[in-house]
Amino acid sequence: MPAAKPAAAKPPSAKPQADDARTFTITELAREFDVTPRAIRFYEDMGLLQPTRSGRNRIYAHRDRTRLKLTLRGKRLGLSLQEIHQLVTMYESPSDTAPQLQAFVEVLRAHREQLEQQMEDIRVTLEEMRQHEARCRQLLAAAKPAGGSAPRRKAAAAG
Repeated sequence: MPAAKPAAAKPPSAKPQADDARTFTITELAREFDVTPRAIRFYEDMGLLQPTRSGRNRIYAHRDRTRLKLTLRGKRLGLSLQEIHQLVTMYESPSDTAPQLQAFVEVLRAHREQLEQQMEDIRVTLEEMRQHEARCRQLLAAAKPAGGSAPRRKAAAAG
C-alpha cells in the first residue's frame, strides 16, 4: 500500500493555523459575501457547504467559507451548481491538482464558446434590427405627403 502524501508545509509568510480554526455564523458569511442567509442555506442543501450545528445554530468552518467563496466565484463565471460542486470537491481532494485544472479548463472552454456564440447571435440580431429600422424609416419617408408641413402653414395662415 503506497504511503500517503505528506501535507505540504505552509510557507513562513502564511497566516497562522489559528485562522483555519475560526468559525463563522451564517450572518457573518452573508454579510461578508453580500448574499442572503437563504442563499447560504440553499448552497448547504446542494451539498456545497457542510456546517456543524450547535443546537439550532449553524457553525461554518474556514473550509465552508472557502467553499462559499469558490461557489460564488463559479456562479459569476456562469458555472452550474453541479459544475461548481464537482470542481470544489476536486479542489479538496488529496490527489494531484492536474485533473482539477484539466476539468476547469474544459468547463471554462465550454463557457467561453457559449459566450462567443451569444456574442455572435447578438451581433447578427443587432444588424437585423438596424436593417429593419432603416426599412421602416424608408417606408415612413415614402408615406409622408409631398410638402409634409403644408397643413401647418394653412392652419397658421387661418389663425
